[in-house]
Amino acid sequence: MSAFNRIPLTSLENAVLPIENASGLPNVMYNDPELFIEERDRLLGTTWAGAGFAGDLPTPGYVKPISFMGLPLVIMRDRDDVIRVFHNVCSHRGMVLINEEGPVQGSIRCPYHSWTYDLAGQLKGTPHLGGVGVHKVDSFLCEKHGMKEVSSAVWFDIVFINLDGKAKPFETFIAPVVERWQPFLGDTGYTHMRREASGEGSFTLNVACNWKLAVENYCESYHLPWVHPNLNVYSRIQDHYHIMFANEFSGQGTMVYNLADTAGTRLPVFPQWQQNRMKEAEYITVFPNVLLGIQADHTFAIVLEPVANDHTVEHLRLMYVGDEAIGPAYKGCRDATLAAWKEVFGEDVAVVEGMQRGRASPGFSGGKFSPVQDNPTHYFHQWAAQRLIASAQAMGA
Repeated sequence: MSAFNRIPLTSLENAVLPIENASGLPNVMYNDPELFIEERDRLLGTTWAGAGFAGDLPTPGYVKPISFMGLPLVIMRDRDDVIRVFHNVCSHRGMVLINEEGPVQGSIRCPYHSWTYDLAGQLKGTPHLGGVGVHKVDSFLCEKHGMKEVSSAVWFDIVFINLDGKAKPFETFIAPVVERWQPFLGDTGYTHMRREASGEGSFTLNVACNWKLAVENYCESYHLPWVHPNLNVYSRIQDHYHIMFANEFSGQGTMVYNLADTAGTRLPVFPQWQQNRMKEAEYITVFPNVLLGIQADHTFAIVLEPVANDHTVEHLRLMYVGDEAIGPAYKGCRDATLAAWKEVFGEDVAVVEGMQRGRASPGFSGGKFSPVQDNPTHYFHQWAAQRLIASAQAMGA
C-alpha cells in the first residue's frame, strides 16, 4: 500500500481552504519516513527543485555527486562549460560512478567493470564487452546506453532539476520572479552577481527538522520579535510585508533593510536598483525548496537538502555586486554580512527543530493560521496540498 494513503484526504482539503478556516498540513507529512520518499516523486520531483550551486563546480571538467532524497545524482560541468545533471549510475550494472567531487582529467570510469563516459554522459568505452580483447559488439550501440540525464537549468547560481521531465519550461517557471525583481535587478543585475573564491561567503546548517518546516519559517516575519531580537531592532515586524504570487512563490519583504551598514563601509549596489527603494529587501521561497534574498548590495540563495523526514541541510551562498565587491577592500564588510546572516539563520534552528518534535504529539493536528500574519505560510501549505490532491486523483491513490 502506498504511504500516501496515510494522509487523510480531508486534511489536505482543509489546508486549501481560505486562511480563516484552514488547518495546516497533518503530522504524518513531517513524521513518516516512507511518505518522505513518495513526497519526492509526487511533490518535489514534479516541478523545478534546487539541487546545488553552479559555482561549486569552479572549472570545466568538474563533477559533484549529490543525493537528492535518496537518489544518487551528479552535477557535471562539461568541457564546454555547460552544467548538466545525471543519474549517478553506470548503465551496465547500476554501480555508482562518482563518489567524490573534483576535476576529471580524462573520462568518467565505472569502478566495477571500467565502462567509461565523457562529461556529456555519453558511453565511450566498454572493455571486453564481447570477450577478452573484444571491446565492441555490433548489436550493442553505445549511443543508446549513456548516463541518464535529468532536466536541469541554472539561474541565480542555483542548479534546478525536474526529475520527471514534465514540468513547464524553466524560463516560464521562473519568469514571475524575474518580472517581480525588475525594479531591483533590472535586465543586467544577474550578470553583476559575484561569489567569493575558495568557498568563502557560504555556510551549511544541519537541522533536525522536515524540509517543509524550514520553508514555513522562512516565509513569515511573525516570529521576528521573539526569535530574532537583534534583527527586530532595525527591521521590526511592522516594517515587513507579505509576498505571494503565481501559485509557486511566497515570502516577505522589508522596507528598512539595514544589515550591511553594520560593517561600517557600504558595499557596491546594483546599478539598476531604484534609488527610492534602496532600503527595501525581499525574501522569497521558490517552491519547493529554494530560499532567495535580495538587497541592494548583495543577494543570497539557500538550497534546502531534504535528507530524511526529520533532517534537512541548509546550504547558503552569498553573492555581491561586481568584481570590486569581492576584492580585498570590502572583505570586512563581507565578513560582517556573512556573520550577521549566520546569526539570523542560526536563531531559527531551535524553533524549526522544536516544531519537528511537536509533530510527534497527538495533541497537534496541523494547527491554525493567523489570518493576518501567516498568509505566506498558508500559501505554501495550499501549494503542497493542491499538488498532492492532484497527484492522488491522477494516480488513484
